[in-house]
Amino acid sequence: MAATFTWDRLRLFSCLAVISMAKAQNPDQFIYTNGFRDANLQLDGSAEIRSNGLLQLTTTSRLLTAHAFYPSPINFNTSSSSAPSLSFSTNFVFAMVPQSEEASGHGVAFVISQSTDFSDADAVQYLGLVNESTNGNPSNHFIAVEFDTIFSLGTDTIDGNHVGIDLNGVISNQSIASAYFSNEEGKNISLDLKNGLPIQVWIDYDGQQQLLNVTLAPENSPKPNQPLLSASIDLSDILMATMYVGFSAATGSIESCSQYIMGWSFNRSGQAQSLEMSQLPKLPKNGGGRNTVRLISIIAAVLLLLIIIGAAYAYWRKKYEEVLEDWEKEYGPHRFSYKTLYIATKGFKDKQLLGSGGFGKVYKGTLPYTNEQIAVKKVSHESSQGMKEFVSEIVSMGRLRHKNLVRLLGYCRRKKELLLIYELMENGSLDKFLFSDDKPTLNWFQRFQIIRGVATALLYLHEEGEQVVLHRDIKASNVLLDSELNGRLGDFGLARLYDRDSDPQTTRLVGTLGYMDPELTRTGRATKAADVFALGAFLLEVACGRKPFAPHGPPEEISLVDLVERCFKRGAIVDAVDPRLQGNYVVKEMERVLKLGLLCSNTEPDLRPTIKEVVQYLEGNVSLPDIPIDSRSQKIPSSILETFGRSIEINTSMTNSIASDSVVSLSSLLGNGLSLNSLSSADSVLRIGN
Repeated sequence: MAATFTWDRLRLFSCLAVISMAKAQNPDQFIYTNGFRDANLQLDGSAEIRSNGLLQLTTTSRLLTAHAFYPSPINFNTSSSSAPSLSFSTNFVFAMVPQSEEASGHGVAFVISQSTDFSDADAVQYLGLVNESTNGNPSNHFIAVEFDTIFSLGTDTIDGNHVGIDLNGVISNQSIASAYFSNEEGKNISLDLKNGLPIQVWIDYDGQQQLLNVTLAPENSPKPNQPLLSASIDLSDILMATMYVGFSAATGSIESCSQYIMGWSFNRSGQAQSLEMSQLPKLPKNGGGRNTVRLISIIAAVLLLLIIIGAAYAYWRKKYEEVLEDWEKEYGPHRFSYKTLYIATKGFKDKQLLGSGGFGKVYKGTLPYTNEQIAVKKVSHESSQGMKEFVSEIVSMGRLRHKNLVRLLGYCRRKKELLLIYELMENGSLDKFLFSDDKPTLNWFQRFQIIRGVATALLYLHEEGEQVVLHRDIKASNVLLDSELNGRLGDFGLARLYDRDSDPQTTRLVGTLGYMDPELTRTGRATKAADVFALGAFLLEVACGRKPFAPHGPPEEISLVDLVERCFKRGAIVDAVDPRLQGNYVVKEMERVLKLGLLCSNTEPDLRPTIKEVVQYLEGNVSLPDIPIDSRSQKIPSSILETFGRSIEINTSMTNSIASDSVVSLSSLLGNGLSLNSLSSADSVLRIGN
């Protein structure tokens, strides 16, 4: 009988061991309640596991991203999984510990994603999940529940302390201010996400009811009876057969928080196991007692030192003083401090100078912390009227993303200076290669690639963004070359934006002689056709190695369009080609570019091709139409010729740009305080009228 009892016990223990092993190896669920030391998580960015098992996603450093994912993908294939639907449940505890009371995030997100590769994702409001160009792309295949601690223009619709449900991007499908339901008081109570204390989270999705619940509670509180956010969402198009689960986090460009995950459980086929708060690893101590006394002593010493050197400190503050108004706070990371730019450019030393002109000066710089290479353009303005509209559109320009556009990173205002920050283009402007003996001659392959790149960039501006962007100053001096001599369209100083369901309003006359649509002198209205006209002049400029308007040349060579037209009429259009190419070009490509330049230069806007057609012609996908010679040639407006024509000498100090005495805002264009003399390209400004 004793032997029987022993064998029965052995069989029972064996069964329990098998059940325990199966549970431990169940790929659909897991729990980490004593830390993550042995978790073997997939970590990248600033994520690391501390010695006590605490998962630290970010520190308080700026512009960080971090990811931590369960090492194996979870099976969401309902046809083979034991789970009847796309249901899941998770419970975790996180904490955001701010560097100071004023510090913010951006935040933490729980993520279910098809991929763990977020190498192209950005920090700040993108939470390490996407960037400007990939935000919202259906191919991303992820759902994220974000816990965001800062309001971000363009991605958030509520305040800087909220919970949101994100699908394939960081523009929340639904969001709500952070709070938890008190079972005792029977109401929601606000909960500060960055209070430095542990916060419990439960996320439960019922695939059959297509209902996602998000519930929050402070440390040591039971799970509330009501969720904070309950959303009806169909995840069948997002959740693939296998998905990764984990966390993503990011910090911003200002003071940030350290972000931690203290414990985590997940279940694909049932309710996630509850976490025992007493077993979780502890957060780092921020100090107290003796440390507080020591901190007070240090502060007192610092204050005394500041009093002694008060005069020097006042001078330092004046040196970096800049304009900052309340409305600018909403633009967040697009605003650079003057001190940062001063350090980046080594005090705007002459050895950092890249170029200068009527617009001001451009300096090369290296941003501290990130080592990103930048170009800083310093321009002047005389008043603050229209600056809110100007900065708003500067920020809008900063959101443009295309491989053939120079990216505008942001701005800074200081006294009577406006500083625009661009990504650095190592080889400078295209006109230096076309018209300067100091640069090597570009071959035809390089020139044709630059032409195609600028055309596709203009197609993006006109047709592929949320708003229509009119550049209004396309020319070789505004095309910059990167390290591989790829052309990037830049200098949006004269650009205008408008919604696709509206028309651009009449504006003052701006542009550059030789590139300006003659129609502008009659209507003053910015149009897509006017940009195409300037592009036509640019095509001829690159192919012929001549500027479109040459007032000092012989009468028959003042207008490049007229010169190319005469060659075309006599059946020898390639006679206009830049002689420095020495005949080394593809004849069909060259003829296509020259003829397309003539088509775009038609004085009748309706007879010009659209930018979409221009790209098709350049790609060789569509044959060029016949060129209406008699109505095509460019005419310099009589008002300009009367003012600057043969009656006076046009010397080198004069410019090719045309504008009014001031240009009104970037939406009209540049705000009442900004002179075009400051914001046009390397050319100065010719003023028409007063």
